[in-house]
This record gives sequence, structure tokens and C-alpha cells, in this order.
Amino acid sequence: MKSALPDRRIRRRAARGFLLMEVILALGIFGIAATAFAVALQKTADLATLTQRELTTTRLLQSALAEAMSYPVLEEGTTSVAVEEMAEHGMEIETTVELLPEMENEDGQMLQEMYRIEVAARWFENGAPQEQLAETWRYSRLYQP
Repeated sequence: MKSALPDRRIRRRAARGFLLMEVILALGIFGIAATAFAVALQKTADLATLTQRELTTTRLLQSALAEAMSYPVLEEGTTSVAVEEMAEHGMEIETTVELLPEMENEDGQMLQEMYRIEVAARWFENGAPQEQLAETWRYSRLYQP
């Protein structure tokens, strides 16, 4: 008669082997998931930083454009100002005011003293020069008393 003892030992060894294989497989899957999560977090942080910089740049451009529009008398020329808030990128805001040639409105009236105001933010980031622009026109006679 055969003993059932050797069969039990073989089954226990096989069960232990499967348990070890399951643990290794679970650790591998967890490692893949954790790596994917870390990569997703890094990309989210990069996107948040980029968005914050773009919002800051847009705010600075709008502010510079509003300032240029608020002058009662416009003079042609270009001015450049370094931005302390974005000093780590070496950002400069350049405002250009130029007189446009006479043009006609919808009613056929001639518009004189029409100015084009352009504000450009320039900085250096990621090894390349960057630029963002804002532009508007202003009819100078509208703002005269």
C-alpha cells in the first residue's frame, strides 16, 4: 500500500511555488502602476507650471497694454522694461506705438491719428527665446477733451 504523505509534500511545494509566483506578479503589476502614477503626477506638475507662467505673462501683457492705452497723448516709439516678477527667465516687455496711415470708417469719415499699440513679452526658456504678443488700435481723438 502506498502512503499519501509524499503526495501531500508535493502539493504543498507546488502551492508554495504558486504563492511565490503570485506575489512576484503582484509586485510587478504594482511597480508598473506606481511608475505610471509617478509619471502622470510629473506631467501634471509640468503642465501646472506652464499654465501659471502663461497666465502671469498674459496678465503682464494686459497690464502693459492698459498702461499704454491710458496715456492721454500717444507718442510714436518703442520702450522696453525688464520685469522683476519674471527675472529668472529674463523677461522684458517691449511697447511699440506707431501712427497708422489715414483710414476711412464705415460712414466714410477720415480717421486721423489712429495708432497701433503692440506689447511684446520676450524671455528665454528651455534653451530657446520665447515671445508673446498683444496688440490694439486706438483713435487718439476719442480721448482728447
